[in-house]
Amino acid sequence: MITRLQPIGLLIGRVVLGVVFIAHGWQKFNAKGMEATAQGFEGLGIPAPTLSAYFTVGAEIIGGSLLIVGALLPLAGLWLASVMLGAMYFVHPLNGAFFSQEGGYEYVLLLAALSIAIGFSGGGALAVDKLWLNKVGDKKSDEPAPAESMA
Repeated sequence: MITRLQPIGLLIGRVVLGVVFIAHGWQKFNAKGMEATAQGFEGLGIPAPTLSAYFTVGAEIIGGSLLIVGALLPLAGLWLASVMLGAMYFVHPLNGAFFSQEGGYEYVLLLAALSIAIGFSGGGALAVDKLWLNKVGDKKSDEPAPAESMA
C-alpha cells in the first residue's frame, strides 16, 4: 500500500515546494521589483547583484513551475538548491544561528535538501518527466530481451 501512495506523496511534495518557490520569486519580481531586489542583494554583498537577482528570481519562478509540472526535475532541483545554498552562504549565517526565527539557515537548508530530493525522485504521479521517460522506455521495450544464461 505504501508503494502505491508514494507517487501521490511526491506529487504533493513537488507541488507544495513549487508553490513556495514561485511565491518567493513572485514577491521579489512583482512586489519588491527587480531593481530593489538587486539593491538588496548588493547590500548583502552578493556578487553581481543584478545578475544574481535575475538568476534567483528565474530559479524560483521557472524552477518552481518545473517542479509543479514535474519537468526537468534534476535540473530544476539543482538550480533551486544552488540558489538556496547561496542564500545560506550570503544571507543567513550572518549571526551563525541555525533556527529560522533567529535569522538562521534552517529554512533555506531544508528547501535546498527538498529540491535535491524531489529533483532526483522521478517526481511521482503526473510528472511530465515520468510520462516522457515511460514513452521512451516503451520504445525500448519493443526490442527483444537479451537471452539469459542458464549457468
